[in-house]
Amino acid sequence: MNVVDSTGSPFARLRPVPTEAVTLTDAFWEPRREINRRVTLPTQFRHIEDTSRLDNFRRASGKKTGIDFVGIYFNDSDVYKWLEGAVVEGREDPALQPMIETAIVEIQDAQQADGYLNTYFMFEREKDRWTNLRDMHEMYCAGHFIQSAVAHYRSGGDDRLLNVARRLADHMDAKYGPEGEPGACGHEEAELALVELYRATGETRYLALAKRMIDARGQEPSAVLQGRGGDRRYHQDHVPYRQLSEVTGHAVRMMYLAAGAADVYLETGEQALWDAMMRQWDNMTERRSYVSGGLGARYEGEAFGKDYELPNDRAYSETCAAIGSVMWNWRLLLATGDARYSDLIEHTLFNAVLPGLSLDGQHYFYQNPLENDGAHRRQPWFGCACCPPNVARLLAQLTGYFYSVDDAGDIFVHLYARGSAQIALPDGRTIPMTVTTEYPFDGEVEITVGADGDFGVCLRVPEWAGGARLSVNGEDADATPGTYARLRRDWKTGDVIRLELPFEPRFLRSHPYVSENTARVAVFVGPLLYCAEKTDNGEIPNLQDAYVADPADFEKTTVWDLPGVVALRGSTLIQSPVTMRLYGSRFFEPSHAMRPLTLVPYYAWANRDPGQMIVWLREQE
Repeated sequence: MNVVDSTGSPFARLRPVPTEAVTLTDAFWEPRREINRRVTLPTQFRHIEDTSRLDNFRRASGKKTGIDFVGIYFNDSDVYKWLEGAVVEGREDPALQPMIETAIVEIQDAQQADGYLNTYFMFEREKDRWTNLRDMHEMYCAGHFIQSAVAHYRSGGDDRLLNVARRLADHMDAKYGPEGEPGACGHEEAELALVELYRATGETRYLALAKRMIDARGQEPSAVLQGRGGDRRYHQDHVPYRQLSEVTGHAVRMMYLAAGAADVYLETGEQALWDAMMRQWDNMTERRSYVSGGLGARYEGEAFGKDYELPNDRAYSETCAAIGSVMWNWRLLLATGDARYSDLIEHTLFNAVLPGLSLDGQHYFYQNPLENDGAHRRQPWFGCACCPPNVARLLAQLTGYFYSVDDAGDIFVHLYARGSAQIALPDGRTIPMTVTTEYPFDGEVEITVGADGDFGVCLRVPEWAGGARLSVNGEDADATPGTYARLRRDWKTGDVIRLELPFEPRFLRSHPYVSENTARVAVFVGPLLYCAEKTDNGEIPNLQDAYVADPADFEKTTVWDLPGVVALRGSTLIQSPVTMRLYGSRFFEPSHAMRPLTLVPYYAWANRDPGQMIVWLREQE
């Protein structure tokens, strides 16, 4: 199963390696994926049933009568995202199959004779279909269904859901295609889904409809607001997409729109789309991203803020926005083979996606603040439950993000974890590869090539990895940080590639315009962001008073109640204000009070007793 099937995309440099071609045996990702199969997806299915999300489909099909629609008007999308993850994991876990079949039958039976599929707009609301694109998420729900249908088909399922998806897309094309009216959803998602449906079926009308939806934004009159008024920047509708030079508005919607534009670019090669995306990417990464890779500074509207507006305690940083960033950057990577996109994918996965899921696989963050007093805790479910199934589907598809190949026969290694892969080259050869590593807690990566022949292996050397060393059978090779190190040779079975990445703790600082982080540092080891939690640091009255001086002061350790997690142990100077008055001429007296300081990976915070948490620590001069 290919997450994004760029196999036939004329403007893609990289081609996918299917999820089933990659096996993980590591102690980091695979246990989480096992929990996803055995715990997360089954418990989510129970939530979907218990909250009447599937009953809404039964109501729409007439199987259940005398009941009202339950929940938020876009609740159908939660079922679709769950299903997209479940059909991938269902190949490994037969216990998921009855749940998958239940969902398929109820969805299929709820589709209307004209192809329409949305359980909210039934019976008394049928007259309101497609009358409020700004708010009601009809295209958004349709997009998530189409993605789940394509995933089911590619995962070895039959064509039942794919046929439902085609009928729904045909219905949308009749209304909003070349013979219909212009229209685009207030919450983007259909764009990228329609391109994937085009890739699965070869039907060019679906690609054209996706492009038409992107073209409709920023026009007069608005094809999104439909005369209803509202903040056009919030909906990415204030200028035509090709003129958009920043990431703006609702963060998830912006990421999904950009991912859809990238998909259209991969099929059309339109330079104006690419130029717009590059402006947006630069703005996002240089001015509007958290150090975790999280996106969205404002609770108000779940939205991006202004340049350098990145509050820590009120960081919205929605889990879905981080997933949207991974989706967009994956498509940019497929287009270019540029390591800056895979660097950001890895960074976001570890530090902005994973915090959204508890270590037990049953509790979720919607928002991901970088500082908290302990009140923010993961929840078992939400009324607006977009994030939980989104995390589940990404974990289910994760192995599809590890490798790619190009037309020249080069194998690209994007992510590192212990395991193996069977990689098919364009000329028909299959190259086995075995990876040995303890990444992300250790920087030594060893790859054993399992076949003879002339081909290339391109290893990502992370941008942060200054001093990295690379060798083949003991012979040194270039390892420039922020690039793919290309090793092209006539390989022999058993050849060993060794990549050694520096894993000493390091400090990262903010641009001075991020005023909240002035004179503060964030601590990283390898790709992982670290934080301090009160539960490990009881001797420190207030973590705001902790000062750190040198990353070399920290060494690796463990904490008893986070098994399998590598923590850091160091010391801190405690400098507390001598007065609690709001304003004054002097607040601190010289201090020599030293205390031990323990840091844990940010993804693992809030899995124990509630308490204060802080990412940005004060820096001692």
